[in-house]
Amino acid sequence: MPEVTRRIGLSLGADICWPICYTEILDRLDLRVPMDGDTLRFETRRMTIEPFDLRETVDHSVVIDRLTHWYHPTREWIKKAVLLDDVYVFNNPWSVQSMEKHTAYAAMIKLGFPVPDTWLVPPKEYDPQQDLRDTLERYARYFDLGDIGRVLGYPLYMKPYDGGGWRGVSRIDDEAALRAAYEMSGKLVMHLQAAVEPFDLFVRCVGLGPQVRMVNYDPSAPLHDRYTTDREFLEPEDVRLLRDMTLTINAFFGWDFNSCEALRGREVWHPIDFANPCPDSQVTSLHYHFPWLIKANLRWSIFVAATNRPMQMNLDWGPFFEAVDEDMTLGERLSATAAVAHQRFQSDRFREFCHEHLSHLDEVTHEFFGTDVARAAVREKVAAMYPHHEIEEFTELFWSRIQDWRGEAPADDEGVM
Repeated sequence: MPEVTRRIGLSLGADICWPICYTEILDRLDLRVPMDGDTLRFETRRMTIEPFDLRETVDHSVVIDRLTHWYHPTREWIKKAVLLDDVYVFNNPWSVQSMEKHTAYAAMIKLGFPVPDTWLVPPKEYDPQQDLRDTLERYARYFDLGDIGRVLGYPLYMKPYDGGGWRGVSRIDDEAALRAAYEMSGKLVMHLQAAVEPFDLFVRCVGLGPQVRMVNYDPSAPLHDRYTTDREFLEPEDVRLLRDMTLTINAFFGWDFNSCEALRGREVWHPIDFANPCPDSQVTSLHYHFPWLIKANLRWSIFVAATNRPMQMNLDWGPFFEAVDEDMTLGERLSATAAVAHQRFQSDRFREFCHEHLSHLDEVTHEFFGTDVARAAVREKVAAMYPHHEIEEFTELFWSRIQDWRGEAPADDEGVM
């Protein structure tokens, strides 16, 4: 059979460690996948930032994108590649551009998910614009911020409606704090969201295709300790519910790679932050969970490239809304919407592909993360983030957690098969 190379593009920003590990493991897999009369080989190429002709031919099968969410030239190259060259991209660039957290909240409320009560308030200040004064004088209504705070109750959170990695997020404990935070918010359009308190678990679910990793998350800890190394901290029913929630959200918005946060308060799981289609991928925060991310990324990107998975450019939300009705419990709703998500992600075909062609991935990955090459990748990322006198300390910390993972790797792959 003739050999055909499928190219996987890496569209990178400040990423250091994961592209090194991803490429090294892909090379070590030495894949030769029979598909439709050809033998498929795979290679990576790092994308560059430069002028481009809209009619130039793009010879990538898939692009793993880490820039579309904020860098406009790359976003426009990605959109051109999808439209003109049938390139598959993580994630749908039109969705990433337009689906801010506000839309995500509204859509999941419509599906019946227990999103905490949320209000949007007009900005405190405006950019000067023609007709702004006339518009505000005619239609803007005075409102009492304190009244909204009393409706939601305290504590609550003020945060930008479009997100931004903890940008402008404030915990509000009383009316005085609410008014002070609003005075400082400037031109940002803000959400006010009721806090879920008390809560006993905060879980961050990382979804990559039909794969989901659930992490007991501590947002109050330093960055390197927020992703805890706890295992088996969830009951099977909680695992199922959170997996279904994550898959539903990601498939709904056309996001191959996204993270979802949920709080459990009074035995109910509340999704609180789930429009994050450029999740943290660095060893300096993921450490113990980092090898899982690399494996999940390899599985999904190789599957997409090998099968010529078509890009769904237009989002179709109808099947999700049609799958639920008012009488369903949350678990029933999630089971119904997750079934749609599994169809979108081709979960059964993906599982079969991994079993047939990637059965040696676990062994290769386990071996790689014991090598000097892997340790050097960890150190390179640490050196880019930490002061010189802390480089060796934190390199050893993250490396030791990866070695802990290697000791537990056989039980590592929940949410995959």
